This record gives sequence, structure tokens and C-alpha cells, in this order.
Amino acid sequence: MNDKSRIEKDILGEIEIPSDVYWGINTQRALENFQISGKTFPSSFILALTQVKKACLLANMELGLIDEKLGKTILSVVDEIIEGKLLDQFPIDVFQTGSGTQTNMNMNEVIANRANEILGHPLGQKHPIHPNDHVNKGQSSNDVIPTAMHLSALALLQNFLLPSIQELIIILENKIIEFKDIIKVGRTHLQDAVPIPLSLEFEVYKKQFINSVNRLVDACIELSILPLGGTAIGTGINTHKDFSGLAIKHLSEISKFSLKENPIKAEGIASHNTLVKVSGVLKTLALSLMKMANDIRWMGSGPRAGLGELILPQNEAGSSIMPGKINPTQSEMLIQVCLQVIGNDSIISMAESHGSILDLNVTKPVIIVNMLESIYILFNGINSFGNKCLLNLKANSERINELVEKNLMIVTNLTPFIGYDKAAEIAREAYKTGKTVKEIIIEKKIKIEGDLEEILDPKHFI
Repeated sequence: MNDKSRIEKDILGEIEIPSDVYWGINTQRALENFQISGKTFPSSFILALTQVKKACLLANMELGLIDEKLGKTILSVVDEIIEGKLLDQFPIDVFQTGSGTQTNMNMNEVIANRANEILGHPLGQKHPIHPNDHVNKGQSSNDVIPTAMHLSALALLQNFLLPSIQELIIILENKIIEFKDIIKVGRTHLQDAVPIPLSLEFEVYKKQFINSVNRLVDACIELSILPLGGTAIGTGINTHKDFSGLAIKHLSEISKFSLKENPIKAEGIASHNTLVKVSGVLKTLALSLMKMANDIRWMGSGPRAGLGELILPQNEAGSSIMPGKINPTQSEMLIQVCLQVIGNDSIISMAESHGSILDLNVTKPVIIVNMLESIYILFNGINSFGNKCLLNLKANSERINELVEKNLMIVTNLTPFIGYDKAAEIAREAYKTGKTVKEIIIEKKIKIEGDLEEILDPKHFI
């Protein structure tokens, strides 16, 4: 040992730890045993876990289970972390024990060591404040980690993703108004179909995102139900009978969310199907976003040899070899975000199916890390696409009108007058000759009861 390290001891033996870090022997062992990805828990999860620790501390102090002086010192450290300090003291790889015990102990050790330092004691002595006996009092990783999982997901959904979807809906509403009088060629099977208002296509997107908001709000209600107080397997062993209620009351006040006890705490420890449900909603949102991004890049394809119905904002050069080329980069970005979310959902589903065995799900870290990534990249992807593509998206009215005029499927409006077979003949002849449906009808002198111009007017297809 030298000035740059200290020695700590547990039942497994002694280990050398850097002298200037606040973590302890459990964390150091985890750093040595889990050198897997280099990927650590995001700060959103660490902050949620810190809030859980604060709520548990306040409950224990209220119950008289922790000395007031020690409790206030621990509280000052917890508040430091919540303010954003000491976040570099949580270095453990996300691929660790399936309960997240190493990260829970990392938190316990950092809080205890920093509190002891404030009280004038050296790091690593576990005195007068002990990471297990004080910081982790009345808790287990098995109930604390799932509680932090729910809380961190709830915070990102409520504070970031839901507002970003609402903003996207507002942008879409403005586009619907802007496009309300534009009639374009509809397409099914990537083939020309009957005319459709451009605004109606954007109403489809808006409706799907409204549905996603409603689904996420419903999912947030389930996320607010917590297993805190269940300790090891949901029975509440080593916990005061009033601890759970008090801790969740304090956590509600700290987080500003309305949180509730899970009446069957074992359910929230042994299984995480609530998080699977949330991930499923995120996947559905991703599919809706992918449809919109794909539609817009198809309608904006060209500018001369594609559909060319939409004019996309020109944000950056599209090619290192083709001068002047502009690509639908925001659509491509959003599609990739959505693919990642769909992949994350598969991981979360598999983690639930393979990890929820008997009384404990043992894939907690991989579930929450993928969940938080999905929420985070959806939030950023939606904001980017909305502001850098959708907001300044324009309709190419000249091109749209040109394609509508040549559309063969306007013949559909003739079927009530001349029958399906005759209408099909006209469409076929127009296709072969390159003429319009109207030109074929006039050329063949086909008699139709009514005003031909009115019958073939695209506005009458709506």
C-alpha cells in the first residue's frame, strides 16, 4: 500500500482501494469482477436511487431507528448527490449481478464514507456510519433497485418524453391546417390509389401519437406502484411495520410523483412485467414514428426522379462525392432510433422471460438500462425530427397537382356510372397510351350521365 491507496477488509479478505475514492470494498470487488462493457448506469438512475435512499433515511429517522445526528449527516450527503455532486463515484459496469446489489452497495458505501468524512473520520472505516447498518437500514437491493427502476423511468417519461410527444402533436396540428386544401395521390401497395387530402395523412400520425400519450399515461400509473419495504423477497423481513408507508410518503414528496405501495411487494421483486408493458408502449410509439419518418422521406424523394410531393428542409450536404445532393437525414436518424428501441424491447422481454425465476428477477440492470436508453433517445429523436424536419416541411403543390392529374385511379368514381369492367378498360387504355382518364373518355366518346369535370374532380373523392 502507498499514499494513493488504502486497505479494506471483509469476510472474503483484504483488498486495495484508491485512497481518494468514496466507494468501498464491495464496489472495488465489483470493478475487478465485472469488467464487461465499460457502460455504467445513467445518472438518471443514480439520482432516482439516491432519492429512494433519502426517503428510506427519513422514514427511519421518523421511526427513531437512526440517531438524529448521524441521520442529518447522511441526509446532507444524499442531498449533495441529488444536487449532482459525487456522480463520478458510481463506476460499476451495468453487466453485474442481476439484482443490482453491487450498485446498491456502491451507493451505500459512497454515502457512508462521505458522511464519515464530514464527521471527521477516515474513509473506509465504516464508523460511525455503516453502509449496511445505517444507509441500507430496512432495505434490500431486491426492493430498492426495482423502486429506483420505476422511479427513474417515471421521471424520464413525465418530464421529458411525454412533453416532447405533446410538442410533436402541436407541430402536426399546424401542418394539418397548412395542408388542409391539398389533394394528392393516395397510395396502397406502393401503387397509385384514389386521391386523399395531404392533411388526412398527417391526421393519421397525430392520432397515433395521441394514442401513445394515453398509453404512456396509463403505464405511468402502474409505474407509480412500488415494492419498497418488501426487502429480500417481498415479506418485509428486518423492516419496521410502518417503514414502507412512511418511506413511500417521503419519496412522493421528494420526487413530486404520487406513489403507492404495491400490496403484493413480492410481485414487484420477482417480476417486472410493468416495465415490460412500458417498453411495449415505447415500441408501439417507435413504430408510429417510423411510419411517419418513412412516409415523409418517400413523399420527399427526388427531387426530380422521385415522388417529390414534399420539400424537406435542407440541413446539411448529403454526399461527399455528389455535389448539391441533399438527403432526408432526420428521417434516417429517427428510423435508426426506432430500430434501437425495438431492439431494446426485445432485450427487456427476454430479460423478463429468462430472469423472472421463482422469487427474484435477476436481470434488473439490463432491463432498466435499456428502458432508460429507449426513453432518452426517443425524447431526443422526436425533438430533433420535429424541429429540424417537420416544422419547416413544405408541400410541393405543383408536383402534387401534376401527379393527381395523371392519376389513373380517379376512374374509380366512374364505376357507379359505367360499371367496374368498363372503368378498368379505360384505366388500362390510359396507362398504355400515357393519356389521362379524361382524354380517353372524350376520345372514345363514352357517354356518362352527369358533369364529367365534376365526377373526376379529386375533391369529390374525399
